[in-house]
Amino acid sequence: MFEGLFGERVSDRAWLAALLAAEQALAIALSKAWVIPREAAAEIARHCSADGFDPAEIGRLAVKSGNPVVALVRQLTAKVPDESAQYVHFGATSQDIMDTAAALIAKDAVSSILSDVTAAAGHCARLADEHRDTVMIGRTLMQHAVPTSFGLKCAGWLVALDEATANLRQVKLEAQLGGAVGTLAFVDIPQVVTFYAGELGLAEPKIPWHTNRTRFAELACALGVLAGVFGKIAQDVTLLAQTEVGEVAESSGGGSSTMPHKQNPVRSVLITAAVKQIPGLVSTMLAAMPQEHERAAGSWHAEWETLNSLFSLTRGAAARLADLLGGLRVDKDRMRANVDMTDGLVMAEAVVSALAKEIGRAKAGDLICELTKSGKPFRQALIDAPGINWSEEDVDRALDPAKYLGCSADFIDRALGR
Repeated sequence: MFEGLFGERVSDRAWLAALLAAEQALAIALSKAWVIPREAAAEIARHCSADGFDPAEIGRLAVKSGNPVVALVRQLTAKVPDESAQYVHFGATSQDIMDTAAALIAKDAVSSILSDVTAAAGHCARLADEHRDTVMIGRTLMQHAVPTSFGLKCAGWLVALDEATANLRQVKLEAQLGGAVGTLAFVDIPQVVTFYAGELGLAEPKIPWHTNRTRFAELACALGVLAGVFGKIAQDVTLLAQTEVGEVAESSGGGSSTMPHKQNPVRSVLITAAVKQIPGLVSTMLAAMPQEHERAAGSWHAEWETLNSLFSLTRGAAARLADLLGGLRVDKDRMRANVDMTDGLVMAEAVVSALAKEIGRAKAGDLICELTKSGKPFRQALIDAPGINWSEEDVDRALDPAKYLGCSADFIDRALGR
């Protein structure tokens, strides 16, 4: 359902290209450090094109060795002229190439996800500014509480997206090069790692991290938090779009196969479907963290498909969210009508606050509590109450929801100021 939104970015061919990019960078880095001849590096690089390999065949062969690098290196070596072939994969181990390829795939995936989230955040900012004075009912424990503004709700979405993306941007994606047990003994020149990371556009690690999986675990957790924000926004829209609420609607689509009158919030539903799957994937990445000694038996293998699914689902949800918020229809009149449906009862807290200045908070609280249970419309109960000496104008002023938005405008400005 979401794979098409990510296309080739996490496909077998994308992984193949990333693996070959790592092999090419390795050869160039070795030549820069004068470990192998420049001519050999150029020859190896010339053959590191995904078009020259069949990912399906490499995938079949990968079963024998437990990873695709062994088969790929054999095929690459066979393509390179004899005098240069001995330098293919020189000094590296399979996990060096797999981890580096995963970092390259992750870098591209995160960039794509952040692009969609930036668009979604922009829509949140626009909605927050446009609807800073759009009064709606605030809901706590799924019940009417007191008034708020739709702009403040959107500002809340905006800040959550900003905070989650800040976490994602802090994740360091590093190259991996350490040889058999992380000593790089076969090469014995640490500068090779510097050249290698630079060729790939990845961060240089302090030391090889074969069994230190904090990078990918942090990445998974950051994606999980971001997806949770997507889910929060989608759930809000789903609830506000309910027929009996009717305060927002998605721009189009969402028809039923049997009921012509329906417009389901399909974007929100698809986001929710993706978000529900992501915590399990994050859990898998965390479960893979404890790894044996210098190279693990199975744990790092468990990461590849898990990361692919994480990237696909998160990117799909991010794209849906940007589309959802970009076309969101807001019914300001319905929002106000839902505030007014209780004849001012949702302003009971505001009335207590205003009346407390005259008779004290405790007495005001008890009196208003009794009036809410009187069976009369709240406005009329206030007018008739013997303990309240307010005119009808005073009552209407106390019951005006637009006058009880507190610091909403200031909070919206703070959110937009981020």
